[in-house]
Amino acid sequence: MNAGAITNAMTIDVEDYFQVSAFAPYIRRDEWDTRECRVERNVARVLALLEAHRVHATFFTLGWIAERHPQLVRRIVDAGHELASHGYGHQRVSELGREAFAADVLGARRLLEDISGTAVIGYRAPSFSIGSGNLWAFDALAAAGYRYSSSVYPIRHDHYGMPDSPRFAYTLPGGLVEVPVSTVRLLDRNLPSSGGGWFRLLPYAVTRWAIGRVNTRERQPAVFYFHPWEIDADQPRVRGIDAKTRFRHYVNIGRVEGRLRRLLADFRWGRMDRIFLPQVQAQAPAAAARAAAPGAAAPRREPAQAQAQAS
Repeated sequence: MNAGAITNAMTIDVEDYFQVSAFAPYIRRDEWDTRECRVERNVARVLALLEAHRVHATFFTLGWIAERHPQLVRRIVDAGHELASHGYGHQRVSELGREAFAADVLGARRLLEDISGTAVIGYRAPSFSIGSGNLWAFDALAAAGYRYSSSVYPIRHDHYGMPDSPRFAYTLPGGLVEVPVSTVRLLDRNLPSSGGGWFRLLPYAVTRWAIGRVNTRERQPAVFYFHPWEIDADQPRVRGIDAKTRFRHYVNIGRVEGRLRRLLADFRWGRMDRIFLPQVQAQAPAAAARAAAPGAAAPRREPAQAQAQAS
């Protein structure tokens, strides 16, 4: 295990293969219930992998999944992991608008809390879809009672990204903490270093170098993410998709589990709430979290003063 005493955040976006944004033009939402659901078996494999390395993580979970697999949600919490919200139906913030988004994040949080019996204080937008054009989303998150968000990716990408965002955790007016997923600053540009498709596309050594650089040179905890479907090489292939989408979704999918094992062994990992909100008693009883926080405005660059702790 490298990089001194810094604990990084291991996060999992709990959604099934047919719910990814890239498949939206090919799979209608009213078809989701007709598709083979593989998330339960894949999350079970993820939980076993984390247990083998004695790692606790944060699971950003769709309300749609929780509603159909409540026992999965309880298993995540019973294993000592943080349960957080990924919204209800994996709709981008820009697709919902202000009123619908506010209803979505509040409803998803209450659903997760009712199923799990624990407080849900974290949120991640589908496809990192909070950016400069919809900063009002932070207001809705604070009003819905969330304490932190991990919804900004400070890179340039054809589907998302806010490259001018602070790269590390910062506090918004009103107290909501935004924790962007990790990037490496190189040649005056932010480069992705936090998982997803880049973890599958590039050699593992690139991710190891990038996280090590964030830890040792910048003395910051990294935020890594992946999806349960990324360890499922046998998932049904979606027909009729374009070549770019096919490559992005399936490239090196059979290598992910092995790479995750190396990643879990090479660094120290923990839950988002315990790393970035050490002053908050994580996963308190749900009833204690019902009070809504005051609204938040556009972000300012105020450090969150994150202190890495052991998982």
